[in-house]
Amino acid sequence: MNGTLNKVMLIGHLGDEIKMHYFDGGNCIGRFQLATNEVYINKTTNEKITSTEWHNLVVRNKAAEICEKHLSKGDKIYVEGRIKSRQWQTEDGTTKHTTEIQVTEFTFLSTKKDAENNKQIHSSESAKNTNFDPQNNSLPINDLPF
Repeated sequence: MNGTLNKVMLIGHLGDEIKMHYFDGGNCIGRFQLATNEVYINKTTNEKITSTEWHNLVVRNKAAEICEKHLSKGDKIYVEGRIKSRQWQTEDGTTKHTTEIQVTEFTFLSTKKDAENNKQIHSSESAKNTNFDPQNNSLPINDLPF
């Protein structure tokens, strides 16, 4: 096999809100951190250990705008992308390095906004059901409408 592959698949929770950066010409990028957890049992102490890994994610243009609109801290998302390392010089001459996931595809798994909407829908349905009074129904119980 002559080719190479740079592909990442992650499922995790957003560590913070998406930070947008806009450029001349209408392009933009969104940056956010994603937390993935590994849970295992320490064999010597039988203690449950949770290890969290943080990933720096970058989404571009329309995808960034969609993520900014629908995602918030704590939301669960599935992403696919590729690893990209880069370096730059700070104003004081220090060289900085970072490794990022350049997101190419994503799927929202659970969002707080969805949970709030479901809670509101459930509350309004419950309220509707509590107003139903079977005693005031004018039809006999065994009367069918057809």
